[in-house]
Amino acid sequence: MGTTLLSDLGTEIVIPVCAVIGILFSLFQWYLVSQIKVSSEKPAAGSDGKNGFTESLIEEEEGVNDHNVVQKCAEIQNAISEGATSFLFTEYQYVGVFMVIFAVLIFVFLGSVEGFSTSSQVCTYDTTKMCKPALMTALFSTVAFVLGAITSVISGFLGMKIATYANARTTLEARKGVSKAFIVAFRSGAVMGFLLAANGLLVLYIIINVFKLYYGDDWEGLFESITGYGLGGSSMALFGRVGGGIYTKAADVGADLVGKVERNIPEDDPRNPAVIADNVGDNVGDIAGMGSDLFGSYAEASCAALVVASISSFGINHDFTAMMFPLVVSSVGILVCLLTTLFATDFFEVKTVKQIEPALKNQLIISTVLMTIGIALVSWIALPSSFTIFNFGAQKVVKNWQLFLCVSVGLWAGLIIGFVTEYYTSNAYRPVQDVADSCRTGAATNVIFGLALGYQSVIVPIFAIAISIFVSFSFAAMYGVAMAALGMLSTIATGLAIDAYGPISDNAGGIAEMAGMSHRIRERTDALDAAGNTTAAIGKGFAIGSAALVSLALFGAFVSRAEITTVNVLTPKVFIGLLVGAMLPYWFSAMTMKSVGTAALAMVEEVRRQFNTIPGLMDGTGKPDYATCVKISTDASIKEMIPPGCLVMLTPLIVGTLFGVETLSGVLAGSLISGVQIAISASNTGGAWDNAKKYIEAGVSEHAKSLGPKGSDAHKAAVIGDTVGDPLKDTSGPSLNILIKLMAVESLVFAPFFATHGGLLFKLF
Repeated sequence: MGTTLLSDLGTEIVIPVCAVIGILFSLFQWYLVSQIKVSSEKPAAGSDGKNGFTESLIEEEEGVNDHNVVQKCAEIQNAISEGATSFLFTEYQYVGVFMVIFAVLIFVFLGSVEGFSTSSQVCTYDTTKMCKPALMTALFSTVAFVLGAITSVISGFLGMKIATYANARTTLEARKGVSKAFIVAFRSGAVMGFLLAANGLLVLYIIINVFKLYYGDDWEGLFESITGYGLGGSSMALFGRVGGGIYTKAADVGADLVGKVERNIPEDDPRNPAVIADNVGDNVGDIAGMGSDLFGSYAEASCAALVVASISSFGINHDFTAMMFPLVVSSVGILVCLLTTLFATDFFEVKTVKQIEPALKNQLIISTVLMTIGIALVSWIALPSSFTIFNFGAQKVVKNWQLFLCVSVGLWAGLIIGFVTEYYTSNAYRPVQDVADSCRTGAATNVIFGLALGYQSVIVPIFAIAISIFVSFSFAAMYGVAMAALGMLSTIATGLAIDAYGPISDNAGGIAEMAGMSHRIRERTDALDAAGNTTAAIGKGFAIGSAALVSLALFGAFVSRAEITTVNVLTPKVFIGLLVGAMLPYWFSAMTMKSVGTAALAMVEEVRRQFNTIPGLMDGTGKPDYATCVKISTDASIKEMIPPGCLVMLTPLIVGTLFGVETLSGVLAGSLISGVQIAISASNTGGAWDNAKKYIEAGVSEHAKSLGPKGSDAHKAAVIGDTVGDPLKDTSGPSLNILIKLMAVESLVFAPFFATHGGLLFKLF
């Protein structure tokens, strides 16, 4: 079939070196951010002030020395950081218990496949060979699960710490202009993006090499056990997304409904008791949750590709370089994203508000173009000119240029989804402006227009995903689909950087308001935040699109591992699975939406109580009780995240054990098809309502001015729309993409058990 130009030794050097470069670059970006001091110290003697390193933050461009403002920013930053850290530690204690229980389940279920035998077994795909015992695969799958879970938790936690470290620094830099503030927020996002991408790659590479010491030539068993890594990553992401989403939206809804609508005070006003909880929520939901989510996607896409490759010519011939192709693509992605980041921070300077959004969009375009060149290079040097890919029982001959197209089609589909998302959620375009205009006649028409926009926004992304699936499957079967998903995620460092930029800017605006900084500075942070809202929506679009491809690739791997030759939708077993699977995203959304509503109800009542009972609160002489609101959000989110998490985690186990692999395949297909549509529409509806409100508040155009100002009837209608959209875009929508991935990877991990012992009900009757 041919050999690769890149030697095995070269591969063993390239992957870890690229990962280490990513980690070092993130640490360098963190160092640059850390040079901005949140204190009233004077700059060191001889400071050149170059690049914003050591300029005095006390000297505002208006020429005012205000040490109190800096002190206040530091206090607010500490309160937000402590609240976020406290919540995540509480969440991780509960999640840790789950992790231990589920690790035991994995070991028991997979170990029982061969009756806990320690004898070698006949290989699943090549019956002429003997493979390692099922008991050892159970043990290694459990270890991989725990390592994936820990990496996911660390990814989310580090992201939150970076964001809470950077928020006040962004606020203080905004006093010198929008350019300085943008660079701080973006660099901080880049720290998270590169740390996560590089850590995910490095840990996976180390696990593969350590497991290989035991498995030797049994690559089928080796990469089957590696799937536990993806399951661990996604299971933690589910709880992080749901728990964080409930936390942030309970606080946000409570703060908005009472503060803006009832009391007519600005967003992030320090008199609002829920304001600290609201800003904490941005970090635990949008930062920690998104970090764990995209790490899970990356881990699962890599696992799906490796599982299929292990039973193709790469694995059969023990071609290490070709086998590691998914990791080589991710390695090149880190280098490409590094170069792309420099375009935003060093090569071109953002000087005006109007340049913020184009600068972020250019990050996506530049990274996609450069990555296409990178994929072409690695497809040439890291793949044989011709090879075979496992395709449901047969081996399909594939050329290296065909696999290049598979990865590229996923990469460009991601860009298309990103731009379509931007079109439907940015207030620079007609759809959001129409939603804002509908606020003239009240909240009802705003809700109607917003829902219609969300449904319409599904059309192009679904076509993009469908074309990606058709092209990649036609060329390289399910391996092609997995590589298309990895193509979409290959620029994950840049995607996460622009995604994390949003909550950091949002927090910066909140700190500016709470610290009593000038209206001019708040306008700058609002401009950063408005662009951040759109980039957050783009990030969610990427996450959902990649989840669809990842889920399909995992589904294909599951069907192969469970030895199902065809999934016939006309058989009752499969069709009932399809129906139930399509219903699950609705059930899950209902649970998460109601959880936000329940928590928000308690928050609204508490905020009202404080306004009514604390003397001088509205005048600014009384001090609100922030801690009680933080406790309400924490308690509600911890309590409410468990039922949706159990629904997702237990469904594959129950269906596979009681009804068998055919019904489970129907459930997976049904949940994928309906989950993707609901996730896209929910995220875009919420994003559009949010930016319609900001469009009216900013009052930049004549049309926007005619709807405002803040406090007008149209603005109040927009706030209600934004409040309705909050749980859609930040809780239910983003969590759904984890649902479809997690059920698929869990089914793949437990496939040997389901294939051997599943379908108990059908066996009885």
